[in-house]
Amino acid sequence: MKKDFYEILGISKNADAAEIKKAYRKSALKYHPDKNPGDKEAEENFKLAAEAYEVLSDPNKKAKYDQYGHQAFDGSGGFGGGHGSMNMDDIFSQFGDIFGGGFGGFGGGGGPRRAKGSNLRIKVKLTLEEIANGVEKKVKVKRKVQAKGVTYKTCSTCNGQGQVMRVTNTILGRMQSASTCPTCGGSGQILDKRPSEADAQGMILEDETVSIKIPAGVVDGMQLKVSNKGNDAPGNSVPGDLIVAIEELEHEFLKREGENIHFDLYISFPEAVLGVSKDIEAINGKVRIKLEEGIQSGKILRLKGKGIPSINGYGSGDLLVHVNVWTPKTLNKEQKQFFENALNDEHFIPSPEKSEKSFFEKVKDMFS
Repeated sequence: MKKDFYEILGISKNADAAEIKKAYRKSALKYHPDKNPGDKEAEENFKLAAEAYEVLSDPNKKAKYDQYGHQAFDGSGGFGGGHGSMNMDDIFSQFGDIFGGGFGGFGGGGGPRRAKGSNLRIKVKLTLEEIANGVEKKVKVKRKVQAKGVTYKTCSTCNGQGQVMRVTNTILGRMQSASTCPTCGGSGQILDKRPSEADAQGMILEDETVSIKIPAGVVDGMQLKVSNKGNDAPGNSVPGDLIVAIEELEHEFLKREGENIHFDLYISFPEAVLGVSKDIEAINGKVRIKLEEGIQSGKILRLKGKGIPSINGYGSGDLLVHVNVWTPKTLNKEQKQFFENALNDEHFIPSPEKSEKSFFEKVKDMFS
């Protein structure tokens, strides 16, 4: 059975962001590979602490974990990848700010830290149907990759560590700090042999088709990450990531509001009086609804579960059909006479029932 994340970090469920970060830093420093070379148990505890922090430091993931526990991430791990498969490069690249400059990376007992390439960013446009159902998109990206035949050698400035250490005398004593190596830029390696088509870092631009699985329920402006599909960096490096920004295309008839969908249905006065069945637009095709006799303009019909699925897997929103009775703008002589005769007819005098909700009550119900 998997250990509780709060127990791993030694905190309560009421811990705030600062307490979570402090607890993780304490645990990470305690089990850091540089302090425990060759200790497999310490390495495992180091990974567990990072896994716990990745979830508890993210408000959305934390809420899911608090409600469903480890089940919330089984087989998915959210957008960041599977939670049970974090490696040392993932941990150092994602949480380096927690460690500060006092420790090196992990590479078999305090070895050099692998550099990471820069991220690439693209925008993907999605229809409402694609957002509702989830979709797999194939996009072509231009990535910087190491040229064939390029070789690198260990940086003599940092001896392959990617960092240079500086000792400063202060009133508190000698203080040691680490900074990125100015010669190799943190990769620990510099160019040795460069093919003619490569740039000064031994890179070439290469087209690659990347498959992106987009889950149902994403929203406009949301960013997804495709690991290791960004640019390469020189030497023994880890590729950057491909950051995918979601852009939602406007639908011709449907309006999205969170997980709910709104549709304006216009009916004629005779249809409102006599009642009618209508085919209306829904996300995955048309849906037939029946309107009762004497339906009032402004009535909202709610079709449960016909909206957008929740990105967190909590069911789907609703389709809200707004009924609008269309008033004719022009009438012939006979039609006009009919309505003139009906002016004093008791059947045409407004007499709303107490059960009829006002416009403001309807709006309140929509947002409650």
